Parts: sequence; C-alpha cells; structure tokens
Amino acid sequence: MTNKSTVSTQGTDDKAILVLGGTGKTGRPLVRTLREAGRRVRSASRRGETVFDWFERSTWGPALEGAGAVYLIAPDDPSPVADFVEQATGAGVRRFVVLSGRGIEELPPTLFLGMTAAERAVRASGVEWSILRPNNFNQNFDDDAIWRNQLRAGRLALPTAGVPDPFIDVQDIAEVAAALLTGDSDRQGEVYHLSGPRPVTFEEAVATMAREAGRPITFVELTPERYREELRSAGLPEEAVGEFDLLFEGLRSGHYAEPGDGVQRVLGREPIDFGTYARRAAAAGAWS
Repeated sequence: MTNKSTVSTQGTDDKAILVLGGTGKTGRPLVRTLREAGRRVRSASRRGETVFDWFERSTWGPALEGAGAVYLIAPDDPSPVADFVEQATGAGVRRFVVLSGRGIEELPPTLFLGMTAAERAVRASGVEWSILRPNNFNQNFDDDAIWRNQLRAGRLALPTAGVPDPFIDVQDIAEVAAALLTGDSDRQGEVYHLSGPRPVTFEEAVATMAREAGRPITFVELTPERYREELRSAGLPEEAVGEFDLLFEGLRSGHYAEPGDGVQRVLGREPIDFGTYARRAAAAGAWS
C-alpha cells in the first residue's frame, strides 16, 4: 500500500513533476503514488501521456514546460543526458531524482554509461538532487523480458554461486522517489542504497515463488560458461551475452549482497519483504 504521509506538498511547490519512463517498471508506481497524493504529474515516455524521446530533442521542451522536479531514468547511450539536464534547469527544474544502480562503482563502467552520466550531470547542475541505487527488482521475476517465462516453464537457471541479493520492490522505489521529489530540502544531495530487508539467494527465491504459486519450479545453478552458452542458444547477441555475464560476475562478487538502508532512512519503515512480494504476485497469476 502507498504510504501517502511520505509524499509532501512542499519542496517543489505546485509545479508539475516530470516522470521520465512513466510507463516503465518504476515509473508506473511512482506516477500512481504521486497522483494518489494529489500531486500534478506528467508521465513521459515515447508512447506515454506526454511524448518524450531522449533522441528527439524537440520533445524535451514540451515535456519540461512548467515542471519543477524530474524523475530521471537515463538511456544506455549517455550522449544526450548532460544537455537534457542543462535544458531542464534552464526551464525551471529545481530538483532531480535519478534512478541509478547498486554496484555502479564496483562493476565495469561500460555497464552503466547512461547512469554514470546522469549522476554526474545532476551533481553539477547547481540544483537539488538525489540518487537512488537499488538492488535487483522483485518484479524482474514477473517480467516477461527477464525471468517470468523461465519460471512459468518450471526452471530458472543462473550463475549465482549461491550469493544472495536483497531484492527491492518497485513500490518501495516509487515511494522513496516520491518522498524525495516532494519533500523538504534536508534529504537532498545524497545517494540512497535501496534494497529489501534481507539477503535472499536465487534458490530461496525460486522455492518461495514455487510454494506461493502451488507448482514445481526448479532453480539450477549454472557455471558462467554454461550460462553464456544458454544465452547464445536463446539467440542473444554477443554484446548482450557479455553484459549479462558481467552483471552476474558482479553479483557473485558480493558487492551488493548486504541490505542497504535507503528505504528506512527516507520512509521510516522496513522495505517490503520478498515473501510478501511473491505472495501478491502469485495471487495475481504471475507464474501460473
């Protein structure tokens, strides 16, 4: 449930809040959370309510008009990010909340070029900013483009070496972002590491989802070599194979296995537990 008390009517006055990626995994719950709190929100994407395309600069001005704060999800290609932030501040934006990624400082920089550019641009913008660095999302498990189809087929196979991940729920990300976009200035200028309340191995996560779904689903531990072979067999291009390989190398390193405290710091409560997520997703038919 949305904790409306965390969404302030201060901080950005009565100006609109521009949510880039407003139809995406974190953007949708953020738009909903802000609107439930009575905030004026502009949901922007290539095919959203407000048309926005990072590589069609003619869309930037209409999206930014009258906006006082921006939820910024950068593209993989970093080239337009600094120019957008400059145009946004010139148009009157006085606060940014950037969605970045946990492990950005430890993993190869080529994996996070867009996020790195966004972090750097808002830090240099001269206005208020906050940076969110979340763990893997709970909702990756019910996303057709990530792991849902494998789970529905009864098998999830990954090279984790048993290293856990304190998965974060996208609703927690949305509520943290909403609080930072609308709240007082004393929480600005910080990096927030967002995770669930406890580390969960992928084997434990699959067992939980299988129990909640009431059907057998198996987790298979792969070697990195076998994982790359399976990705290639699935038709992924070599560049994507390399990126996934590096992401799991980062997970196996344990750099982000310990829970972060960003949800607690901003919202004053514990994050949503993985078991709660799995129960809700199974009830909605995620893995049926």
